[in-house]
Amino acid sequence: MPTILDLFGLKFIIFTNDHQPPHCHVKSANGAAKFEIKDEVRLIESTLKPRELKLAEYVLEENLENIQQAWKNIHGEY
Repeated sequence: MPTILDLFGLKFIIFTNDHQPPHCHVKSANGAAKFEIKDEVRLIESTLKPRELKLAEYVLEENLENIQQAWKNIHGEY
C-alpha cells in the first residue's frame, strides 16, 4: 500500500490491488476517507473530522496531477 503523501497527520494512499474508478484513500488517527481522482476530486465516503476532511480535499486538489500519475504508475491504466 504505497503512501503517496504524508502531510499534516494525513496519509494519502493508493492500494496496489484496488479497483476503478481511480481514487485515493486518506487516513488519519481519527478516521479515513476515499476520494475519486479521475477528472476532479470528489468525495466518495468519509469518517474524517470536518477539519481533516477539508484539509484532505485541499491537498488532493493541489496535488491532483501527481496523484493521478501515481495511480497510473501503480495500476498501469487510468
